[in-house]
Amino acid sequence: MGAGHQRATQYDHLDPEELNPEFSMIGKHVWRVLPYAKDYWQRATTGVITNSLARMADLLPFVAIGWAVDYFANGINAGPSGIISQVPIDPAISYGVLIFLGFAMLAVFQGISEYCWQTLGYKVQHDLRMDATKSLIAMEASYYDLRQTGQLMSVLSADVNQLEDVISDASTSIIRITVTFITAFAILMLMSWKLAAVLFSPIVLIVPMVYLFSTRVQRKYRKQRESTGDITAVLENMISGIAVVQAYNAQDWEAKRVSSESGEYRDQAIAASKDRNRFVPGLYLVAGIAFGLLVTMGGWLTQQGDITTGQLVTFLLISTRMTMPLFIFGMLINQLQRGEASARRVFSIVDLEPTITDREGAVDLTGPITSVEFDNVHFTYPGTSTKVLSGISFLVDSGKFLGVMGHTGAGKTTILKLLMRYYEPNHGKVLVNGIDIQTLTLNSVRAQMGFVSQEPFLFYGTLRQNVIYNRTDDGDGQIENALRLAGAEQFVSELENGLDTMVGDRGAKLSGGQRARVSLARALLEEPSLLILDEASSALDAETEKRIQENLLASGSGRATIAVAHRLSTIRNAEEIISMVDGGIVERGSHKELLDNDGVYASQWSIQTGEI
Repeated sequence: MGAGHQRATQYDHLDPEELNPEFSMIGKHVWRVLPYAKDYWQRATTGVITNSLARMADLLPFVAIGWAVDYFANGINAGPSGIISQVPIDPAISYGVLIFLGFAMLAVFQGISEYCWQTLGYKVQHDLRMDATKSLIAMEASYYDLRQTGQLMSVLSADVNQLEDVISDASTSIIRITVTFITAFAILMLMSWKLAAVLFSPIVLIVPMVYLFSTRVQRKYRKQRESTGDITAVLENMISGIAVVQAYNAQDWEAKRVSSESGEYRDQAIAASKDRNRFVPGLYLVAGIAFGLLVTMGGWLTQQGDITTGQLVTFLLISTRMTMPLFIFGMLINQLQRGEASARRVFSIVDLEPTITDREGAVDLTGPITSVEFDNVHFTYPGTSTKVLSGISFLVDSGKFLGVMGHTGAGKTTILKLLMRYYEPNHGKVLVNGIDIQTLTLNSVRAQMGFVSQEPFLFYGTLRQNVIYNRTDDGDGQIENALRLAGAEQFVSELENGLDTMVGDRGAKLSGGQRARVSLARALLEEPSLLILDEASSALDAETEKRIQENLLASGSGRATIAVAHRLSTIRNAEEIISMVDGGIVERGSHKELLDNDGVYASQWSIQTGEI
């Protein structure tokens, strides 16, 4: 198994917390989001500065209220260094103006900060989703063999969205807590270090609370995120196969499957909520202790003349404001733990590395494919011990047609997967134009191939979009020619909206034969020099199949074709047909030669034509 698969397996199944249940690190993975903000450093810097200024402005009215209390109660004009006393207006008005300015600055700076952080979150969310998507697109097809689509979709949607919340909300919370505490601490220390010590000392009790909470809840949040993916996977699977569900009266059985997965999510969420709702009230208790001590000690210090009444009022107001950061701190830890669970899943995808890539020094294939050769190819699927191909050798030149037949599991489709480089052989070589395909770039080789699978896939959209797919629209003339060659021109013309007809999810509005013909038209529009057909005509009736074969033969004088088929009428016109049994070629030749040989091919032909 390749290194990329090993890495993917590690991320999927191995976790430090599983190896050591006591292990926990708040934000170990979630901090990997921060480098994504570097590209938007101006926005992030503006957000930090304005958020900091907003927190300072938030505390300014409390200081002004304390000054105002001293002025009205004792006639003390207590502005900093007598600044207020120098203002040529009534001090009462000056304090009121100062309070208004504090709220005005808070409104302006908070608004700018919120905009910067929210938009930064959306941009980082987009970049994360694109990096994860690009990693998935780059992975070889074999990566998806044992993975549920719903699980991957859950990561790209719900988990990435959770990380956007970390950027837009958690970042502002960190700044808010830090700046509020530092600013409040500085203001209160200037007024009375004794009372500041009384207010801040109980906060040390939060440290063990945070540790206990983070070690308990992190695993629950991770399992909760995994349960979300399981629910999505089951629902996606059920909706995709709804026709089978209803045909087998399996509605209740499917409902039980969803109920099981949803119940798992419910139980994990309740367990996490139980821990969370022990932690947050604990913060309120700490705040209550601090506030109670502050009132008692503040009153005593006021009687002793260590502080003024206005300073005590300022202390009391700021202490109430400190309650909110404590609550935000609880939410922050909770959010970081949620984000950690999502970050683990998102970055396990971002970090994926495909095992099949362009090798160092790989060159582009120049010109069309003029020959394809398998030279003594052996292959075993990763993770299995049964050899699928044993010493396969054949050559197909430009303009020639090779047919491949054999029973299920003989290795026919595996030949095509090796040719498309979804896998690489364990031994032997696949050659294109006499060059080892592994020394050529993937994109340049695949650009010369047209591929039609046994289960043709159509994307949600119109017929036109499905036919042109990754190409620019070269005009209806070329599209119609491709449809004609694929035998799809007539049924498309009979549709009310023609090429602009919506095909539904996975082409659900079309029949199997129609989907096959649209898929073939998509391949032919590429004008490939090598056409690869994997049971492409299995859904077609005999008359349509014959007409398409005639079209392909008439138009493909310079095109090589390799077709895998169970139905031998599909490949009877091939210049060479290879007959496979258990991964090896047991006979080869033209249709007539194989009938005369009276072997596997002749036996299958007799069965399919009704001679037996």
